[in-house]
Amino acid sequence: MKQIPLMVTTEWLEKRLNDSDLCVIDATMFMETPESGGPTTICSGKESYQKGHIPGSIYINLLNDLSDPEASLPFTVPPRSYFIREMAKRGIGDGKLTVIYDQGTVLGESIGASYWASRLAWQMKYEGFDNIAILDGGILKWKKENRPLTTIPGVYKPVHYTGQRRTKLLATKEDVKQAIHDDQTILINSLSPEDYKGESDTYARKGHIPTSVNMYFAEHADNQTKEIYVDAILREQFEKTGALNPDKKVITYCGGGIAATWTALMLNKLGQKNVAIYDGSLNEWASDPNCSLIKES
Repeated sequence: MKQIPLMVTTEWLEKRLNDSDLCVIDATMFMETPESGGPTTICSGKESYQKGHIPGSIYINLLNDLSDPEASLPFTVPPRSYFIREMAKRGIGDGKLTVIYDQGTVLGESIGASYWASRLAWQMKYEGFDNIAILDGGILKWKKENRPLTTIPGVYKPVHYTGQRRTKLLATKEDVKQAIHDDQTILINSLSPEDYKGESDTYARKGHIPTSVNMYFAEHADNQTKEIYVDAILREQFEKTGALNPDKKVITYCGGGIAATWTALMLNKLGQKNVAIYDGSLNEWASDPNCSLIKES
């Protein structure tokens, strides 16, 4: 089967909506902060999906459907058997092309970064799935171009899956501890500059992991067109981090292992294949008093 690119255009997808080997997934989730203040909550995008989605697409809730139900932290990678079962029964598996999209918003602001979609794509690649693409611009661009929508739920016949887990795509807390002292590994914090510097109260403790550099995931797409920037601009953004060196390993992290997957996707697109996601990210690291954090004035 022909390999599809990491990103596909709205035009590319619309032309192939009737292909029998194509599966389309809406992975939308929303981050919301109460007007009265308080912690940010993660909400399902199912209602948005029901109001109108790309024809044929199915909805998957990353938190409820594809996270470890026994884990103490949200969005933790589940056991392989659990993930494979959930995907296969939805028709995602051998012989399929998968395109994933979402709303591309952070706290109600459209940023063009499909980081929920990239999280699902990363989980699939971790478990050995291939032929996965992200819809560039997501459903916001799709709607802006007046492409077809439906309220009829998509459905695919259950399939089998036989791939192998790619363990090198996931980094643990111990891996990160070692990376701090390894000049051959680049640590990238994908959060906002405010989070990186320790100016926010988002996590149990403020700051960033020692030696990590900041590359805010929301800066890789045009807020107007919703499309990611051309490779030349992306390359210029990442060159200062040293992460494009093919001889280096890269570990990306964020708050809960979501935004970090968008950063990893951009690096993959630029040719850096040796990228792992710290799945626990700051939710885990900041909760452990034995793990150092740095704040900047």
